Amino acid sequence: MTAFWTEADYDDHELVQLVRDAKSGLTAIIAIHSTHLGPGAGGTRFWHYSEPKAAMRDALRLSRGMSYKNAMAGLPMGGGKAVILADEARTKTPELLAAFGDAVEGLGGKYVTAEDVGITEADMVAVSERTRFVSGLPVEGEGSAGGDPGPFTAMGIYLGIKAAVKHKLGKDSVEGVHIAVQGTGSVGGGVARLLAKDGAQLTLSDINEERAQAMARDLGGEFVAPDAIMSTACDVFSPNALGAILDDEGIACLDCAIVAGGANNQFARAKHGAMLSERGILYAPDYVINAGGIISVAQEYLDRQQGEKGGINEVRKRIAQIPARLTQIWQESEATGVSSDVVADRMAQKLIGR
Repeated sequence: MTAFWTEADYDDHELVQLVRDAKSGLTAIIAIHSTHLGPGAGGTRFWHYSEPKAAMRDALRLSRGMSYKNAMAGLPMGGGKAVILADEARTKTPELLAAFGDAVEGLGGKYVTAEDVGITEADMVAVSERTRFVSGLPVEGEGSAGGDPGPFTAMGIYLGIKAAVKHKLGKDSVEGVHIAVQGTGSVGGGVARLLAKDGAQLTLSDINEERAQAMARDLGGEFVAPDAIMSTACDVFSPNALGAILDDEGIACLDCAIVAGGANNQFARAKHGAMLSERGILYAPDYVINAGGIISVAQEYLDRQQGEKGGINEVRKRIAQIPARLTQIWQESEATGVSSDVVADRMAQKLIGR
């Protein structure tokens, strides 16, 4: 695992650190892709990996994605990510979180952490007892930024889906538009609820089938098994679970006009963006459409560290800019014949000086 520079996803990261604390059982990877625009900011993922190489791949891909995401959202933050390698039982202890907080503090502000898959707001509170460089903490006062970033991520995705429907289908509303949502957790569930209020026709799926079935009943949608959601005939496929689902097989089975969702790193490999484009399917680059959460996290951190008071109003203002940014990408893609993921990457790379 130490030879991270041999990984296909290594992209001249500034720092990749393996953290081991035998006493607490902590094994973690902290990856900082770029600090060109500011400290590397990105959440911590707590996940059981079948092999260490998969954890390294996740850290590298996710941290690079955060560089692009933060740059495209106009934030004064670079890109970083951490993964904590959980055991099969996903044992999480105060000692483990404390050790992780010490590791973040030891980087002296080069990395700012927050929630991600498997990590809660309460976990971040525990981590904050050992480091200043943490966000996603409970809201401190009325009008302040902070708290669970999930609802803000969901709001950005919802607005992005509406923009995609207008651009591709020529509709000003999602009423009656069939949207297949993969993942009904904090983000996917939030997206589904917002779409349901607008009268969208929903098909829902999740590895937690009971949760997805209950939400489908509550929202008047349909439930399908996890292995059927990608091939569901629909207008929009919205992936909001784990990444790398858009591979050769996944793209071939899609029956939709639009892919727009919050999962990170949706393409298994770089070639898959062109493959999706060749099928005539409009793609919303993941790190652009799902930036709502990091916008909230970053604003909270900046307000706390620098005494700025942009608060929740600044968060909402930045999230409201997501549709226009996506539309700009799609227009350039159509004008140049370059797939939207590559257009977005080039924009982000220019912003971070690469």
